[in-house]
Amino acid sequence: MARRVGRDAESLLDNGGMQLLSVNTARVENFVATSGQVLDSAIRKRPRQGAVAVGPLGLEGDEQADLTVHGGQAKAVYAYPQAHYAFWQTVRGQAKVAGLLQPGDCGENLTLDGLLESGVWLGDVLRFPDCELVVSEPRYPCFKFNAQMGFNQAAKLMVQSGYCGFYLAVRREGSLAAGQAFELLPGPREVGIVELFKARMRGKA
Repeated sequence: MARRVGRDAESLLDNGGMQLLSVNTARVENFVATSGQVLDSAIRKRPRQGAVAVGPLGLEGDEQADLTVHGGQAKAVYAYPQAHYAFWQTVRGQAKVAGLLQPGDCGENLTLDGLLESGVWLGDVLRFPDCELVVSEPRYPCFKFNAQMGFNQAAKLMVQSGYCGFYLAVRREGSLAAGQAFELLPGPREVGIVELFKARMRGKA
């Protein structure tokens, strides 16, 4: 168990250069996986301009194809660190997959700068100017991530690297826009995202 962080320590975690680089959404669409299988998915998120409304089930204009594993109040919004994009660009190149990645290509709604999984715990709050989101759980990869990345080892590499990102529930509805700075407010700090991800993915790498 980790030591609890009291409210008097919030200022140590606030902002610190953390920024929302891109807000991304997608509708469910058909696309062809590397295996040739035709899939229904909204994993191909694309950046939005201006303010995007945030409700209890996520961002306006966003959809999920399989509600048994995505979406719902506990997984309303998916955030991913921009810092990992260099890794995915490199391994895609090694797999001979053409094209440059852009924000949203890892399936995330929010592309973040200045915050990694190692600094996030269940119950932490991301406070934006007009919205508050609560960290709820890691993202667990599936075969659709392989299809999106263009090679069949992508999900395995996410497990090995721990570059999973994290889901967020909506604590205060409002709106989000690219370029906004945000604060990280600590919750109980009992279970970390990396700790939980590795525990559930143990043996699957």
